[in-house]
Amino acid sequence: MDPIRRKLLKTGAGVAAMAAAAPQAFAQQSGQGGAARFYEKGPVRIRYEEAGSGFPLLLIAGGGLNSVMAGLPRSPFDPIAEFKGEYRCIYADLRNANPGQSSGPLEIDRPWDSYADDHLGLMDHLGIDKFMVLGFCIGGPFIWNLLKRAPNRVVAAVPAQPVGFRPEMPNVMYDASMTGWGPELTKRRPDITMEMVDKFLTRMYRTNADFVFTVTRDFVRNCQTPVLVLPDDVPAHSYAVAMECAMLAPKAEVSIFPWKEPKERIPLAVRQIRSFLRAHRPASA
Repeated sequence: MDPIRRKLLKTGAGVAAMAAAAPQAFAQQSGQGGAARFYEKGPVRIRYEEAGSGFPLLLIAGGGLNSVMAGLPRSPFDPIAEFKGEYRCIYADLRNANPGQSSGPLEIDRPWDSYADDHLGLMDHLGIDKFMVLGFCIGGPFIWNLLKRAPNRVVAAVPAQPVGFRPEMPNVMYDASMTGWGPELTKRRPDITMEMVDKFLTRMYRTNADFVFTVTRDFVRNCQTPVLVLPDDVPAHSYAVAMECAMLAPKAEVSIFPWKEPKERIPLAVRQIRSFLRAHRPASA
């Protein structure tokens, strides 16, 4: 590892900020697994990796729409290192994330579902029916959409520091993506304009914006999938929404809070995740 990258890692800077500052560093770094591979379906090309063996566990990095698998080791804890000894960990660069190598159309009329298509399509490509999922940040809305789209396939889910709508800051996600994702994307992709980005993000974050963006409270209230919520409380990660999910979902559990600070609490949260996943892993796995 070169000295510049080592210095970047030691700063502990957020995934989105680092992606904006050093996209090539992200693009070149793998996610701790084997050699990267690609899943292709029509115009969509998704770069992914795997590590470990056992029951499948889909991992989703934070970083908003710049979510890439290289961001996973810089999460509050490294889920690949923690769980590859017990699970078949699968992770990918998000479609059109600037630091990554996944690409596809900007589906303006169905932004959230286009990402769900990629996650489920990757599982299909790997011949995986049932799986568990652990996602940070933007992974929260992605997880709830997966539970809506594939309730019989996701056997347990862990949204960590999940994104949620804040009525007092209604444009926080839209604004962050318009400045930290859209401009760089249009530079790389001449087929995509900022007008298209605006429409995409408006549909994603401002049209019927509420709660977790992807599902309703009634859905969560009736969701029978076991869920372990690890709340956070920063502008993009609404503590109130995370706790409401934990209260509404009939098979939900919640971690201690705060669980990231002091740092000594993080291993406790990881132990809870490990116990939760083991408790809900199919007996035949």
